[in-house]
Amino acid sequence: MNVLIVEDEKGLALEVDEFLSHEGFTVEHARTKKSAEEKIFVNNYDFILLDLGLPDGDGFELLKMLKGLDKREDAVIILTARGAVDDRVMGLEQGADDYLAKPFSLNELLARMHAITRRKHRLESNDIHIKGLRVNIQNRTVMYNDERIALTKKEFEIFNYLVLNKNRVISRTNLTEHVWGDVLEINSDSNFVDVHVKNLRKKLSQYIPIDWFETVRSIGYRINI
Repeated sequence: MNVLIVEDEKGLALEVDEFLSHEGFTVEHARTKKSAEEKIFVNNYDFILLDLGLPDGDGFELLKMLKGLDKREDAVIILTARGAVDDRVMGLEQGADDYLAKPFSLNELLARMHAITRRKHRLESNDIHIKGLRVNIQNRTVMYNDERIALTKKEFEIFNYLVLNKNRVISRTNLTEHVWGDVLEINSDSNFVDVHVKNLRKKLSQYIPIDWFETVRSIGYRINI
């Protein structure tokens, strides 16, 4: 999943970046409100980790701007040294999904991100069962019976994102954005997404029929179940 860290404290941002990258997330970083706005206007994110005390503006202003955009589903977790109840209430009422006061545990941050993902996609646990497969969003595994299917990191991320958004057509651009990050850095003429999907399908088809894994011509892909 694609994460934007909006944090001017370089050491903390690097620590969170390294931790989430190790957990399989694609991470970008903005140190100012202006930089964050520029990234948000170009890209969609699964999570935005938002500090309130930015050098060129208040994080609440950025949150208000984000929530004013059409068709955005970015989950926002406020990470701030402001521990006052009024600040927490204001953040949640303005549309933040969660609030963590600094200092915080990275493992708690990860657990809260998993919890938001479960709520967003109406999951009762970290396991998603689909056509005899079991996808675990926390352990990042795909199992058939008791056998783990050997997917690469990107293959898992593609399959995980499509499964979480089952029955929805996901464009190649949207898939690229959520798996690889900033779309401006990607060559739009490249067929690398199709190559990864082809390899993913080949591996899955060794275990079960995959007629439900559809290509939507000229658009992208859909898990149709």
